[in-house]
Amino acid sequence: MTTESADAHRSARVPPPSAVPRPAAAVRPPRGPGRETLPPPRPGRGVRRRTVAPLLAVDALATAATALLVLGPGTAPTALGLLLAGLLLLHSHAGLYRPGPAPRTLNDLPTLLGRSAVCWCAAAAVLAAVRPGQALPPALLVGAVAVHTALGCGGRAAVHRARRAAARRRPRATLIVGTGPAARQLAAVLHTHPEYGMRPVGVVTPPSLPPAGADAPSNTAGSNTPPGPAGPPLPRLGSAQDITRAVIQHTVRDVVFTLPPYGDPHTTALLRRFIAQGSAVWLAGAAAAREGRTPHADTDHLRGFACRLLDTAPPRHGGGSKRLLDLTLAASGLVVTAPVLLGCALAVRLAVGPGVLFRQERIGRGGRSFTLLKFRTWQPCDEHEAATRWSLADESRMSRVGRLLRRTSLDELPQLWNVLRGEMSLVGPRPERPFFVERFLGTCPDYGARLRMPAGMTGLAQVHGLRGDTSVEDRVRFDNLYIDSWSLRQDLLILLRTVASVVRLEGR
Repeated sequence: MTTESADAHRSARVPPPSAVPRPAAAVRPPRGPGRETLPPPRPGRGVRRRTVAPLLAVDALATAATALLVLGPGTAPTALGLLLAGLLLLHSHAGLYRPGPAPRTLNDLPTLLGRSAVCWCAAAAVLAAVRPGQALPPALLVGAVAVHTALGCGGRAAVHRARRAAARRRPRATLIVGTGPAARQLAAVLHTHPEYGMRPVGVVTPPSLPPAGADAPSNTAGSNTPPGPAGPPLPRLGSAQDITRAVIQHTVRDVVFTLPPYGDPHTTALLRRFIAQGSAVWLAGAAAAREGRTPHADTDHLRGFACRLLDTAPPRHGGGSKRLLDLTLAASGLVVTAPVLLGCALAVRLAVGPGVLFRQERIGRGGRSFTLLKFRTWQPCDEHEAATRWSLADESRMSRVGRLLRRTSLDELPQLWNVLRGEMSLVGPRPERPFFVERFLGTCPDYGARLRMPAGMTGLAQVHGLRGDTSVEDRVRFDNLYIDSWSLRQDLLILLRTVASVVRLEGR
């Protein structure tokens, strides 16, 4: 994997965990121009809860009122709860709790009618099976569906009307990410149509997509975009300092991407920064057309710009289930491989002398440092070489025992103790030394995001052949893909593939 030494090189420092925004960019980059992070996330992500709660309340009241009207005051609370739970699940699956920027109740009518019919038909079938004498006649069943749908539509119409009025009175500060005419036109639309509830306060230009020609007088906060057809000039934000200043000054709540957020590493890193800040992220125009489902022509638009809300729910990062798997397999592995560990220790002692284990500082989850354990396979000239040398392929100073241990990956077995201590996981991004963490944070935009999860003995990048002296960008891409799509099933598959690669002697 990487080089080793008896003691970690302590001169390169990573900021302490208290200075690290954990959800996305887990390690704060080194201080310097353009490397400041956004302020800490606002607690609670209350925007999402305020958006969903009124619609949930409307559906609950409509269901309860219809049940009391059709089934009578003696309706069992259990039956009412089951009916309501089924309806809420169906509505959630249909996306009725994620309205677009311009929701209209008539567009929800067919979906509300269909879900209501399904729920009431199911309730009628259960009632007929449990209490045949109280079976609902067809006319009453049709009436229940009609009343339920009417009450739901009426309540939603009132919620949407109240939201549009509130949006006109108190529009939320919004940043627009993009370049060229599309960003200017969208800014003008939001300025002249306050019912969307977004007040543009700046245009963010990703570093990899500099504005072209006369459309970009400069790339600083002091320069202005050309005025749109009906909107004032807006500051163009091209650096991390400008973005941070705008977020703090205007209390930015929404961000609209007019270009695909996963189009290049810089734009993806920008997206993760805003998600970590707790902002609602919208995709508009070409971004909405290329990402995800097809927008609805009547509601999912901003004055003709296709628009949809991006799901920014944090991905599952394992938690208790992943830790339980680590403890079970690591403890079992230490017991089963005890004879192998003893044999490797004896071989290393005879080959390289005292100091069977080496201890080296590595960076794990949230930028925390820990001491990684491995069997010693070579002797560096000094601590600086051990901390800063990247690869040891075909190293002449490596003994035959060291080559064998590396070839079979047996030198990694002591890391099972790191897993038991909670410093590592069996599967995750491989930990790196502070010297290289500092370097990669400055050269690879997505590198900090890979530290959202505990470091691992193996990972998705490693089972795809990315070991030793291979592309850092490729490793980072695989690591973030693993974190964003984590599951126990994926962990088990990676472990099986790792065992297969060890059997085939594919170690470095």
